[in-house]
Amino acid sequence: MPIRPENKAKYPANWKEISEYIRFVRANNHCEFCGCENYQPHPITGSRVILTTMHLDHDEANCDPDNLKAGCQLCHNRYDAPTRRARRQERLMDKQIQLFQGKAS
Repeated sequence: MPIRPENKAKYPANWKEISEYIRFVRANNHCEFCGCENYQPHPITGSRVILTTMHLDHDEANCDPDNLKAGCQLCHNRYDAPTRRARRQERLMDKQIQLFQGKAS
């Protein structure tokens, strides 16, 4: 998945090399969850697979190899979905609190 510009500073300077090692060497161009092959049609979606490197603990600074996995788009999105949902809820709650505090003042 592309790194958002606002998150780029969280990654180490050698992130590209780390990511390439995980995807191309350790995972041998295959998703470490479902086994689909990089650049081939995905067996479920039919879309072209582009492997990404996932942080299992969702901490971009933690690049320990045990915390990283090569994942296809489908597996990466499925894995990240609960965390993204929780972060959306947190942002919504923060907005509601700010609105409430603004009206209460």
